[in-house]
This record gives sequence, C-alpha cells and structure tokens, in this order.
Amino acid sequence: MKDRNLPYHSFIMRRIPGSPIPGDVLPSGYSLALYQKGDEFDWVKIAMAHSEFVSKEDGLNYFWSEFKEYHDELSRRCLFLLSPEGEKIGTMTNWWTYTGVRCDPWIKWVLIMPEYIGKGLGQSFFYEGLKQMIAIEGDRDIYLQTQTWSYKGVNIYMKAGFEIAFEKGLGGYENQEPEKAEAVLSQFYR
Repeated sequence: MKDRNLPYHSFIMRRIPGSPIPGDVLPSGYSLALYQKGDEFDWVKIAMAHSEFVSKEDGLNYFWSEFKEYHDELSRRCLFLLSPEGEKIGTMTNWWTYTGVRCDPWIKWVLIMPEYIGKGLGQSFFYEGLKQMIAIEGDRDIYLQTQTWSYKGVNIYMKAGFEIAFEKGLGGYENQEPEKAEAVLSQFYR
C-alpha cells in the first residue's frame, strides 16, 4: 500500500544483470497464472483497488491502449497471483519500452489487492515474476518505474538487485527527481 504521507517523487530503477534473486516461495495454496482472454477485467479490478483508475471503462481503455497492439504477448508476459480459492489477487506485467531505438525490458503494474498486502505475498510474487522476465528477455538490464510512496516495494526491488537509475528519458519516462527520491528513501534504507 502506498504511504501518501511521504513526499512524492517518481523515479526509475534498474536491475543489474547477474544480481541474485531471493528464493522466497509463494505461501502454500497460492499460485501463478498467465493472462488469458477476459483477464483484463481482473487486471482492471486489481488496479482500481489501488485507485489507479476512476472507472472500469477508464481502466479497460488504458489496458487496451497499452497492450492491444501486442495482445498475443500478454499470454506470456502478464502474470496473476491466485488466492487458494483461485481468485486473481495480484498482477505484474513483464513488458518492454523503447528508449530511442533501443528496446528495454520493463516490469509494469506490480499490484496486489489491498486486503492481501502484508502477508508476504508481494515479495515472493515479484521474485517469481522477475524470474519469468529473465527467462523471456535474458539476464540483462531490467527497468521499472516507481515512486517514494511505494517505499516497501522499493525494498523488495532492491533485494533483487535493482537500484535507482539517474539517467533521464529512459523508456519515455522523465525520471523526475531521482536524487530527491534517494534522499526520501534513505530514511528507510541505509
């Protein structure tokens, strides 16, 4: 869950190739599933639980504007975390973004339903998704965009070899103020 009491700074993180990935496993009964046609409604439901969209229509419009051109890739790049009852309670998308003519792997939309946060699921889900990204893209620089409000997620990313990137304009993101983000986060990570 985001801590909106912190100063907000958006920034980019990069995973250094070869960094070890912690071996956390999903708790018993939880599992992973890849996107199948129709799962966009669950994706939007999870995103809306985090106030990412004001309506289901807005969420679906975003989903299709972002992923429609490469819809077939969703079935190997969009992961869901399933509860023991089979409900989709988390999502993570292993996508790509262009920086000029260079195509870089990017992790996008790492979200878990709020009622499941704090149960150790996010960490193991992220690590499993990262392993899948490396299987698809190879062990190379992998990027993600985040913000200081998600400092608990930043800790998970750091354990898997991500660090704050200071370059501007990566993947079309401005990387607004990584120095200020680093200063805010230093109170949590020394």
